[in-house]
Amino acid sequence: MATWFVTGASRGIGAEIARAALAGGNNVVVAVRNPERVPDGLKDSDRVFAVALDVTDNDSIPRAVEAGLDRFGGIDVLVNNAGRGLLGALEEITDAEARSLFDLNVFGLINVTRAVLPVMRKQGSGRLVHIGSRSGFEGEPGVSLYSASKFAVAGISEALSAELAPFGIQSMVVEPGVFRTDFLDASSLSVAAERIVDYDDTPAHVTLDWVGQANHAQLGDPVKGADLIVEAASAEKLPTHLYLGRDTLERLDVKYRQVRDDLAPWREKSAATAHDDAA
Repeated sequence: MATWFVTGASRGIGAEIARAALAGGNNVVVAVRNPERVPDGLKDSDRVFAVALDVTDNDSIPRAVEAGLDRFGGIDVLVNNAGRGLLGALEEITDAEARSLFDLNVFGLINVTRAVLPVMRKQGSGRLVHIGSRSGFEGEPGVSLYSASKFAVAGISEALSAELAPFGIQSMVVEPGVFRTDFLDASSLSVAAERIVDYDDTPAHVTLDWVGQANHAQLGDPVKGADLIVEAASAEKLPTHLYLGRDTLERLDVKYRQVRDDLAPWREKSAATAHDDAA
């Protein structure tokens, strides 16, 4: 039996991960803004403990971690799931909108991880599961700042894999495509307050139109996705990246081709920038 600590667990993929971890016989700390809003399937179990957590509130983070420790005595798996989206062309997004997004998607993840790592180092073991995005390996029009935040998550996770290996702690970034959750609702997805008409009928605003059509009709099944996340996080060795969903795999193939196409004509000149006396 392991103890899971899941942020953003009130709904969506976070709630499904918590349910799957519980079904696997684990203890689950459900970290939500309002502990009274524990999702169905996670209530009335002595292996579930709800704590109040707003990952953008630095004071609430140590309290939530300490409460989970008091209840279960340790934290074996941290799932950094709390986050939201932001739509709009880069030019349309204000500094305040961008900073608010990064406070949640990036700095919230950093601060929760910092709070949990001393526990895992003392244990000599632990698993970090960071929920990134398909947009974390491929920048897409209309979600430039969201992509930037998820690129950051992927980079942090990769670095932690190496930094924490001496302590027996593993790190994995999950990069899902579109899953049939509430993520495209206004409660999880913001739109830039300014709209520049010059971007109409360009890729940035085509994305805005796509959201209305795709909401609650996405390809991915969140229950199946959560089951796979829990399976991977429970394996002896975590993958550095868990690419999740058919659309993610398709876009990954596109990314591979882009890397090859970008590299081929410039490879020799790139290598030639070394000092002439370099071995």
